[in-house]
Amino acid sequence: MLLTRDAILAANDLRVERVDVPEWGGSVLVRGLTAAERDAFDLAATIEQGGRRVVNFHQLRARLVAISAVDESGKRLFTDDDVELLAQKSGSAVGRVFEVAMRLSALTGQDIEDISRNFS
Repeated sequence: MLLTRDAILAANDLRVERVDVPEWGGSVLVRGLTAAERDAFDLAATIEQGGRRVVNFHQLRARLVAISAVDESGKRLFTDDDVELLAQKSGSAVGRVFEVAMRLSALTGQDIEDISRNFS
């Protein structure tokens, strides 16, 4: 079937998955990133160093969790201002949510490396 513009725009294409986080006493809904969120994440994941763009691993996991953790209506649980606070939470808990967010957003470790190369 060949899709139309309206069919594409009407498609509910953002996957959501419940992730158990025992360290936090429950579970979290994780949503794959929109294209705009992915672009913003990619940009935030780089810094200029020595005249070129390199991967900025500082709070990378917390940044992705802040973008992808949502409530039942799909609204983000955290703002960008919460990244610092999330970065202070259990590495195991944040890492578990991060891994699911990466998978739902088709984001791989290679993508992280490619981000800096693409901005060079």
